[in-house]
Parts: sequence; structure tokens; C-alpha cells
Amino acid sequence: MTKLSVRNLRLKRGGKAVLNDLSFDVPAGELLVVIGPSGSGKTSLLRCINRLNDIESGAILLDGASIYALPVTELRRKVGMMFQKTAAFEGSVAENIAFGARLQGGTLSRQAILDLMAQVSLEAELADKAADSLSGGQEQRLAIARALALGPSLLLLDEPTSSLDPIATNHVEDALMNLRRKSNLTMIWVSHSIAQARRIGSRVLLLDGGRVIREDTVAAMLDPETGDKRALAFAEGDKAGLQTG
Repeated sequence: MTKLSVRNLRLKRGGKAVLNDLSFDVPAGELLVVIGPSGSGKTSLLRCINRLNDIESGAILLDGASIYALPVTELRRKVGMMFQKTAAFEGSVAENIAFGARLQGGTLSRQAILDLMAQVSLEAELADKAADSLSGGQEQRLAIARALALGPSLLLLDEPTSSLDPIATNHVEDALMNLRRKSNLTMIWVSHSIAQARRIGSRVLLLDGGRVIREDTVAAMLDPETGDKRALAFAEGDKAGLQTG
């Protein structure tokens, strides 16, 4: 079953086209990596899927139904989003994880919080520590747990490791890949790293100028010897907006 379908999506900002006639599908359980040069529309695409941006025209379907048929609060329970830079709220790690449920009138048991922490490889003894005392990598994993607390079926990830060192990046990648294996969670992951896309992705969507340039498997697109020359060219320097590491 297709989890997400995007059809002829258009978005303008200040009279300029940001997304131009985008169409693609994401089957349930897939991890789609979105790559492309800076300004190609990657973050704008995620923001449209989560209704942080209003589209000009087109359709975005979640499990076959328009996202605009759902109340925003319900959509954002189904579609979690993690940004490049997360901010821990005031209070403990446990209070941060329970924040979303509390905001929507629900509660999380202590055991549910500890289970979420375990899913993202946060040690149980951190539960009562101040959230702002965590390292960068721990804070990103806290943000994942906070998103998972609402039980999403689709997780949008906007360069979640871009500000982390290699060790912290590995921890976050491992946490997300374990989640995908255990829960079959559907993910769309925007990345500026070709190497990361090779490590995590099953399929790649290449954007440029707000358009889909190519959509294919990681091997077909990003293999150093046989991959898509245009996609690989984006990895050659800052001018293209992608990094090789």
C-alpha cells in the first residue's frame, strides 16, 4: 500500500516557483532520501507534506486521503517532523518526550516514556535529567522520541544530522534505522550527504529547481562507478550544495 502520494505539487513564494509540478509515491515502510542542490525545494517539500506551507495546486495523499481532509492536529499526529536544529523544552528529558501528548490532552506513562527512550538508544537514567544538559546527538535522539510519542506512521526528517559530529551522526542514523526495521515506519529523509544517502536509503529522489530530476534506487543513482552522473556531480563541491561526507 502506498503511504504517501504527491501529485503535480506546485508552491510559490514571493511570486517565484519553489516547487514545480512534483509527483512521486512513497510506499509504506520505505525510506526515501531526498537530495539536490541548495534551494532545490527539499525543505519546502517536507513543509508542504506537514502543512507548514500551503500549496498553490496539486494533491498530497496520505493513505489515499488528502492531507487537507484532516484537521491539522490529526495530520501532525500521523506525520511527525524533525528539523535540522532541535530545541529541548524546559524541564526533564521525560517531560520533553511527554510534551506532545500533554499538549493534545493525553498522558504518557513512565513506562511508555522509558520505552520510547529505549527505541532511540537514550539511557533510562537520563529520564529525569534536564533536557538542556544533553549532548547534540542525545538531543537529536530526544527529538525523535518526542516525535514518536504521538505514534506517527510517516516521519519527515530535514537533515537531522547536519550539525552533528560523525560519532553523533552514527548514533542518530542507527536509532532511526533500528526504528524502521522494528516498526516498518515510513520515512522521508532530506540529506546533503551522498555518503549518508548510500548508507540509509532504499530509494532516492533528486530535486533541482523545484522539479523531480530523477527517482531511482540508491544503487542506480549513487553508485560511484555506475550511478547518475548529475546526482554524483552534486557531490563534488559546495557550489552544488551537497557534501561527500
